[in-house]
Amino acid sequence: MKTSAMKDKATNALIPKLRFPEFRGATGWEVRPGNRLFDQVSDKSPEPGLPVLAITQEHGAIPRDLIDYHVSVSEKSIESYKVIQVGDFIISLRSFQGGIEYSQYHGICSPAYVILRRSAAGSNAYFKHYLKTDRFIQILTKNLEGLRDGKMISYKQFSELQIPAPAPAEQHKVADCLDSLDELIAAQRRKVEALKTHKKGLMQQLFPREGETQPRLRFPEFQDAGEWKERKLGTVCDIQRGKFSHRPRNDPRFFGGRYPFIQTGDVVKSGGGTVVASQSLNEAGLAVSKLFKPPIVLITIAANIGDTGLLQTEGCFTDSVVGLISKKDVVPVFLELIMRGQKENLNKVATTGAQKNINNEILREVTVLLPSVPEQQRIANCLGSLDALITTATQTLDTLKTHKQGLMQQLFPSSEDAAA
Repeated sequence: MKTSAMKDKATNALIPKLRFPEFRGATGWEVRPGNRLFDQVSDKSPEPGLPVLAITQEHGAIPRDLIDYHVSVSEKSIESYKVIQVGDFIISLRSFQGGIEYSQYHGICSPAYVILRRSAAGSNAYFKHYLKTDRFIQILTKNLEGLRDGKMISYKQFSELQIPAPAPAEQHKVADCLDSLDELIAAQRRKVEALKTHKKGLMQQLFPREGETQPRLRFPEFQDAGEWKERKLGTVCDIQRGKFSHRPRNDPRFFGGRYPFIQTGDVVKSGGGTVVASQSLNEAGLAVSKLFKPPIVLITIAANIGDTGLLQTEGCFTDSVVGLISKKDVVPVFLELIMRGQKENLNKVATTGAQKNINNEILREVTVLLPSVPEQQRIANCLGSLDALITTATQTLDTLKTHKQGLMQQLFPSSEDAAA
């Protein structure tokens, strides 16, 4: 007959939906309380010269000088700081939002944090992944009422959590799989950043610098084309403000139809590319707005000033956005690139009041430099091709992240996956 302990262990055993072949015939995963897997440590005797670590959701525990972190620390306060070893875990103020952090660094951190060190056999990398999953965060917050920023999860509370822990060999297998996927994600992220950096540098070469009338880099067929011509923005495009005359703006009876309705945030989010509307207007909404035909360069004129994007489909936009409708001698995509570089200047000339803003009159007087239409198109095509590469690389990165999220849901069991 099974003993009571054996029955409890069987009841607690979990089987993940996805399991590596060599473990498919093995028993289910044991579920153990936090204090049987981790000890709390509080070493306040650091050796000289250890870096002060920031505890972040994005990077885990990381030396402050490696990231943009500007909180000052006095020599006196450092005397009370705790030592973190490589492989330690940290409960932070925001663990209930982003899970428990992991340290790949030897350093010191604020005494406010709870430091955990694995006491049971197994893999740090396994717990590094599991303690950041949505599933664990749900377990972490389930019985902690009123948890919010500024309130730390205690070691006692952590000790009561039930955490799935397979045999060490299976822990290592799961960790190796997810580590490999993390390496792919990191490599793809570097590729995206490299493409963005390349584009930024290329734009600095393809457009004249301040005080100059020719770019430093020119395509061969335009190297003898001479200076770019200085024009007022009001002479190269029609400037029309968006419209939504009804107040309050969020009246629901105007929304939910077939007409895209673009707001400031949609333009900001586009990053200079195609603007996608987050809302739509019905016939009643169209009656208090205005429908524009593409292509139009959109530019924000209030709150976020000078963010740009392209309206590539028929749509409406709010009165905090202005549309620049190019004339025949200006390529719309090129005009967007030119105006993107005007953001800093527009913020300088914006009028101040309850909030900074610009208007059509200010925009008409903005000075821009333009080459011939063929050169405009050549530059637009070049940067458009680079944008397409960036979009494809970003989509691949998003796909890898989504794949990892789905894989983790399969590799880590939930309470519904208890063995029969």
